[in-house]
Amino acid sequence: MASSNFAYFSLFLFLSSILFAFQVSSTSRHVVINNHSKKGFKVSLKHVDSGGNFTKFERLQRAMARGRSRLQRLSLVANSFASLSSKDDDSNNNVKSTIHAGNGEFLMQISIGSPSESYNAIMDTGSDLVWTQCKPCKECFDQSTPIFDPSKSSTFEKISCSNKLCEALPMSSCGDSNCEYMYTYGDYSSSEGFLASETFTFGEVSIPNVAFGCGNDNEGNGFSQGAGLVGLGRGPLSLISQLHMSRFSYCLTSINEDADSTSSTLLMGSIAHDDYNNIITTPLVKNPTQPSFYYLSLQGISVGDTQLPINKSTFSLNKDGTGGMIIDSGTTITYLEESAFSLLKKVFSSKVNLPVDDSSSTGLDLCFKLPSNTNHIEIPKLIFHFEGADMDLPADNYMIADSSMGIACLAMGSSRGMSIFGNVQQQNMMVIHDLDKETLSFAPTQCDKL
Repeated sequence: MASSNFAYFSLFLFLSSILFAFQVSSTSRHVVINNHSKKGFKVSLKHVDSGGNFTKFERLQRAMARGRSRLQRLSLVANSFASLSSKDDDSNNNVKSTIHAGNGEFLMQISIGSPSESYNAIMDTGSDLVWTQCKPCKECFDQSTPIFDPSKSSTFEKISCSNKLCEALPMSSCGDSNCEYMYTYGDYSSSEGFLASETFTFGEVSIPNVAFGCGNDNEGNGFSQGAGLVGLGRGPLSLISQLHMSRFSYCLTSINEDADSTSSTLLMGSIAHDDYNNIITTPLVKNPTQPSFYYLSLQGISVGDTQLPINKSTFSLNKDGTGGMIIDSGTTITYLEESAFSLLKKVFSSKVNLPVDDSSSTGLDLCFKLPSNTNHIEIPKLIFHFEGADMDLPADNYMIADSSMGIACLAMGSSRGMSIFGNVQQQNMMVIHDLDKETLSFAPTQCDKL
């Protein structure tokens, strides 16, 4: 019999990539820009690897590779800010905000223009700019849909250099009175073009005058999953900011579910309500050097009945903008600052009555050998102590297993500096971003029933 500090974990789990293609479900009626904050819209997500005929091990490898790449991007962003902010040269201070996280684990199906054309764009909660590839191309990467042609749309309009959104760009210039931009990402991918406004459609919901980057010089390997990017960060250029929506939320289905038959959900606007049972809420933290990211205040971690002796400064945001913890829908597993993860790994191992598997090729740092002929194991509870909110994670949200491989693994890893609360730990939770209250809430939800 498990004690109150342990949880049973069924062996039907396996980490698969948390990458979804957005498909628009039934939504609200056609709305105009002035009413968006009153209603909003709903978008459904589909696993991008569904129908891909990948084995469980292949899905694991794909997810871990994407997760490591995302971590490297985010870390490079933070370190770039820190190194440049330590210099006195004003030109360096202007350049320091021009590198962005980019990429992500979700694709959002959008339609652009009048008449509209459909595209899959990467959803990124770690950056702001909305952009897509545009004709005529100086250099464009391959995409599965035709590249957007502004000349065929009756609602397309270039944005002038005097527009406030042009001023909000981290790097811009003025050419023929048009606002030109360049956005660079942590792996040296980039998008360059001009800022414009256009009608964007999400299912039945059409939104006029959305500012976006019309990119005609786009380089790198970071965007091969989609035709551009939709930024949902906290800055003025992001979609959520442009629509003056104070809330958005998402609910990710369990990695246990059949990717072909279940979908996850994104809610934009007031329909992202917070009247759920068992909801917990923690403040969002602002980082002046990283204004787009959603930072949380993590104050400690407990494994079973043991609170880890983690230094209080481990997850603190430093004056130079480094450190801290962000919540990110685009990173698969949680990454903890290396000293904290080392403690977690040591204590967790001591509380699991299974041999450690050091030969695992999963890419995860802590795996155990499973006994034969069993369909459950006993593992310690894992609680994240956020400011004002203790998150008692379900076992499915931190342990993954494959009985055919005979292993069970902790879905977390180590990082240097910045920590990231990943999307496996967020599954079957309604994750509510309230930008007016500056809070983030978690509510246990059966996401495949929405």
